[in-house]
Amino acid sequence: MFYRDKRVLVTGGTGFVGTNLVQELLEQGAFVRIPIHHRYLVLKHPRIEPVMADLNRYEDCLSIMGGIDCVFHAAGAVGAAGVTPASQLDGITVNLLLTARIMQAAWNTGVKRLLILSSSTVYPAFSRPVREDETWDGPPHPAYLGYGWMKRYLEKLAEFVVSRSSLQVAIVRPTAVYGRWDNFDPRTGHVIPALILRALRKEIPFVVWGTGDEVRDILHISDLARGCLLALEKYAVCDPINIGCGNVVTIRQIVEAVLRVTGHETAEIIFDAAKPTTIPYRAVDTTKAKKILDFEPAISLEEGLKDTMEWYVKTVQGKEAQKR
Repeated sequence: MFYRDKRVLVTGGTGFVGTNLVQELLEQGAFVRIPIHHRYLVLKHPRIEPVMADLNRYEDCLSIMGGIDCVFHAAGAVGAAGVTPASQLDGITVNLLLTARIMQAAWNTGVKRLLILSSSTVYPAFSRPVREDETWDGPPHPAYLGYGWMKRYLEKLAEFVVSRSSLQVAIVRPTAVYGRWDNFDPRTGHVIPALILRALRKEIPFVVWGTGDEVRDILHISDLARGCLLALEKYAVCDPINIGCGNVVTIRQIVEAVLRVTGHETAEIIFDAAKPTTIPYRAVDTTKAKKILDFEPAISLEEGLKDTMEWYVKTVQGKEAQKR
């Protein structure tokens, strides 16, 4: 296997996406270095090397690159519903600076390959799955004005680095993801963990913002992790590639599935169309990933939601019960 015995750095390796990348890399035989700063390390394994580092400091970015073959850059701020515009700007600034520093450090230390996570928020608003080559057919949807343009700029910055160095860069544009190690904080979490948390609390009636007809392409995190590893192995050519489910579902279908897997399917669902939502249709065309990476998702929506719910009950709720 490509990653066996390779020394791989995963920035953000203590977060949602990073933790799942680390697990996939360990399964494929890699040695994984994880920078530790604010969050503690949840995974324990003899092939994990934790190192204290603050990626806001360029000197730390340089120091963690020593002896590294590949880098998966998963560190950064993630947006969420309910955050203030000022907080959104903070997140955009953090992502710009961290990614620029990591690319520069990888360039200056002779790292061979780097993967950066872009986003499907770079795309204009379409009412169908969007292809990678349609990025510049219009601006990002107004809901993603700051975040989408920031991700577009980072892709261009990667082009600059590749044009001036020997660093090979893979760019992945994930769709919406969910799964183990997701953020279940009701103040900052995304849609899927918030729905699961409310369903486990047996909320009645079950009120959901929007009409329920909003369309999404959602992917289990383990499928995203596998797709990222394939992208860095097979397509580190600085050409963005969508990693998504390839099948669309409505918010109504997601809510109904969440209620089924949590045993709360008898709850009355009320959709509040007066409340704000983001984009009415958000999905990506995955033809390129299938052709180049031979990538297809392995986990269905129902299986993924059940796995996420069971992980939360065992890992998070279980620990909370022990503390009490």
